[in-house]
Amino acid sequence: MIVDLGPGELPDVAADLFGQGYRIALVSAAVAGAGYRLVYLFTAADPARRTELHVHLDSPAVPSLAALSFPTGRFEREIRDLYGITPEGHPLPRRLVRHHHWPRGWYPMLPDAGPPPGFGDPEGPYPFGEVEGDGVYEIPVGPVHAGMIEPGHFRFSVVGETILKLKARLWFVHKGVEQLFEGRRPEEALPLAERVSGDTSVGHALAYCLAVEEATATPVDPDAQRGRAILLELERLYNHVTDLGALCNDVAHSVLQSHCGSVREQLLRINAEVTGHRLLRGGVRLGGAHLRCLPDPGRLAALGAELEEIVGLALGHGVVSDRFTGTAVLTRQAATDLGTLGYVARASGLDQDARRDHPFVDLGPFPVARRATGDVLARFQVRADEIATSIDLITRLTSATPEWRLHDGPRGSGVGIVEGWRGTIVHRVELASGGTITRAKLVDPSFFNWPALPVALGGAIVPDFPLVNKSFNLSYAGNDL
Repeated sequence: MIVDLGPGELPDVAADLFGQGYRIALVSAAVAGAGYRLVYLFTAADPARRTELHVHLDSPAVPSLAALSFPTGRFEREIRDLYGITPEGHPLPRRLVRHHHWPRGWYPMLPDAGPPPGFGDPEGPYPFGEVEGDGVYEIPVGPVHAGMIEPGHFRFSVVGETILKLKARLWFVHKGVEQLFEGRRPEEALPLAERVSGDTSVGHALAYCLAVEEATATPVDPDAQRGRAILLELERLYNHVTDLGALCNDVAHSVLQSHCGSVREQLLRINAEVTGHRLLRGGVRLGGAHLRCLPDPGRLAALGAELEEIVGLALGHGVVSDRFTGTAVLTRQAATDLGTLGYVARASGLDQDARRDHPFVDLGPFPVARRATGDVLARFQVRADEIATSIDLITRLTSATPEWRLHDGPRGSGVGIVEGWRGTIVHRVELASGGTITRAKLVDPSFFNWPALPVALGGAIVPDFPLVNKSFNLSYAGNDL
């Protein structure tokens, strides 16, 4: 459902939707004539529901919804930084995306922004909150890290080893990815969608394709949708296995990480057999899917049994269990208030999974893995449970060979919702009458989950930071679009 309304009506309509159990999935901005247009996408489950609020602005200002929804407030700050649209009444109006060396008055997503002017230091250093008291000191980490990850700066305020406060500063390499979609034909932009976050090729490609197919009224054969679902579960498998091993390694159980690495390599080889690419690129296509073969359920079942043994060895080890249990608890209330998604949310007891709540294919009944404790242990266990579920789903889905069709005829806008391995991915695209993309808005679950990491770390100890950070395993690339 699409509702057009004025900015004055927005707070009441949004409050009513939140009251009905909707969550904010994305907020997108665009220049429209002499003014602006904002799109607020709300989603709800049981049954699957979607509502888009289209707000037309004559001037760059809109009432803030931050008091109603924390994640909506972050979208508003993002839009202010990139478009110059002020969320009036926002309780925390400072910059989010734009670092303080970005010049005032330059908003890169505006059509007439032009090339970036010379960067300086117009607003001074970033205003990190200071914690004062006897024995309090700061530990800065990053933004450049030793691993092959994008930059992020973490500033710890600690007493002894206990973390009193953590501030994560991101967006060091804001790449303007959404603008790269504009002016391209849908098929030309698919490789870009696959590379939004390298470990989520299928998730982002599929969300993008679903959005384009909705915008163009393109039917997709059910067998092709099943093929896509297989690819999505294969992606979930190799990433969860990687994380299980990395979590074991962070508590000095390197033998189990090596064992997980062996299983991961076998899964990557299966990926290559199925699509020709170890990260499953090229498997999802507009209008369908391309699978060279189907994964062998027997091989996956054997790997599942091997992983079950690894999980048992990990949780049966006193040191591993002690380090995982009670570490960095994210309460159910905090997870709800922050709008967390994926295994982070489910480990805190939230019952959400877009495979069930916003299905693109009928998977039949399957268990949604949840835990109630919200600690590292819960995030480990949810991953382990989801591995078993993914293998079961692939076994069911391999009963038919996928086929696909593509029909032309762009019509307007569309939304794609996919439960990627980290959580719910949402893409929204708008197409011109000639078929080119005029606006694309992409939301990786990491955008929702990054604020939860500092909350969970309050009261933890500094040596546990690598372990806790891996238990969240958030994407810099998916966040810093």
